[in-house]
Amino acid sequence: MLEISRRKFLLYGSAALSTSLLLKACGNSNPTQTSNSPTAAGGGEGFKVAIALPGVRSDKAWNQAGYEGVNIAKQKLEAETAYVEQVAQPDQAEALSDFARRGFNVVFAHGGQFDAAVEQVATQFPKTFFVAVNGSVNAENVAALRIDHLQASYLCGIIAASMTKSNRLAYLAGQSFEATLQELRGFELGAKSVKPNVQISSSFTGDWNDIARAKEATLAIISSGADVIYQWLDNSSPAVLQAASDKGIYAFGNTTDQLNVAPKAVLTSALKRIDLAIAFLAEQAKNGQIKGQTYALGLARPDILNLGKFGQMVPEGLQKKVLGTRQAIIDNKITFENCQEGGKETRCVKTAST
Repeated sequence: MLEISRRKFLLYGSAALSTSLLLKACGNSNPTQTSNSPTAAGGGEGFKVAIALPGVRSDKAWNQAGYEGVNIAKQKLEAETAYVEQVAQPDQAEALSDFARRGFNVVFAHGGQFDAAVEQVATQFPKTFFVAVNGSVNAENVAALRIDHLQASYLCGIIAASMTKSNRLAYLAGQSFEATLQELRGFELGAKSVKPNVQISSSFTGDWNDIARAKEATLAIISSGADVIYQWLDNSSPAVLQAASDKGIYAFGNTTDQLNVAPKAVLTSALKRIDLAIAFLAEQAKNGQIKGQTYALGLARPDILNLGKFGQMVPEGLQKKVLGTRQAIIDNKITFENCQEGGKETRCVKTAST
């Protein structure tokens, strides 16, 4: 995807497209739009894929993975592609609508925070298929694409409970929505399978990329006594890992293998190849096989969900235990099913012997 300025988009686009982009530019000057060719932006022929990113495409985490997924689709499917980055919540519906008006076949909304916008826009553009990445919405032309965060966080919970000295763990993420809550639940279940009385707190910064806010939240967690943090942030993720390292506690990488960011702190990382998952659904769409359903991809697809390298502080015996548990999940000897707990519906662990 070559970067093309708004002015070039206006030169190559139709009159209707020009009007759309001018209105968008007046309303929000932050997002950057790109395409792999001027004809893609102007509604050319062929299969067309677009993605709306909440952060910057170079964050080495969630947003970059989404951007790279569309790049894979471009190469593998010979698709025309485009993206818009740093889409603020008030601008989500317009960003998605703009791609639909420009004739994109499939539009990825990259984050559960886009769910409301996807629901709003999808009914207006029935010929465009929308994919809510990490979302929880389905319709005739809407699919939800999820990595099974609960499976990976369950494994990390086992490690965290085995490594903690204070018996206090923490979960830190950008926002609270279904995907992050499922990840938190998996972390809790894994930790309590080792230490039933372990204490787990959760915090949400309200921003996936605010470095100062992430560091402040991390220091507050550490001051509360937690000595292991499971974090899921984007551009601000390294700030959490480095703060953990500076304070002599442990943490987990997320999305990419982040061991090298803070090797003294990172126990392992939850590897989420959302780029490959996006390319997979784009291929389904091109082949006319995509459906309005939830696609949940877990440890049974190790190319998409896995654990990263272990930190040297993780004992070999614990590593073997965790990898054995991973295989048990893949073999369906350990499953996660809906249950009632405290009067609320949640997810619980079921083993083959129960």
